[in-house]
Amino acid sequence: MARAKRGFFRNAMDALMAARERQVSRYVNGALLMLDDETLKAHGYTREELRRKGTAYMY
Repeated sequence: MARAKRGFFRNAMDALMAARERQVSRYVNGALLMLDDETLKAHGYTREELRRKGTAYMY
């Protein structure tokens, strides 16, 4: 019910921000996949985990 009281523009902005966060996450995952396995492991990532989360490259 609290969500129904929020305005249209606030809901639209929240949706826009959520979409951008997903886009940035995919972009960062793609950039991380360019690193070697040792570097990924040192920072707590695995190549498989990053691939599962999805990737995107921006040109």
